Amino acid sequence: MGRRVGTQKESWLTRAVSSVFAFVRLAEFEILFFLFFFIAYIVFKDITSRPEYNQILVKKPGGIDLWAF
Repeated sequence: MGRRVGTQKESWLTRAVSSVFAFVRLAEFEILFFLFFFIAYIVFKDITSRPEYNQILVKKPGGIDLWAF
């Protein structure tokens, strides 16, 4: 008595997990691209929200003032 492979019906959970993994394999680059910019945004937002670091980006210590605020 040989065992038939593939004749047993897969459960809905197995099919759902398989389709999610197939989607991730298909869109791997786009997901990583989005995550890179999202993490960079969060880090930059965190750095610029601190007053001591924000002064570095806003005030110019002497020299020529190119931007007339």
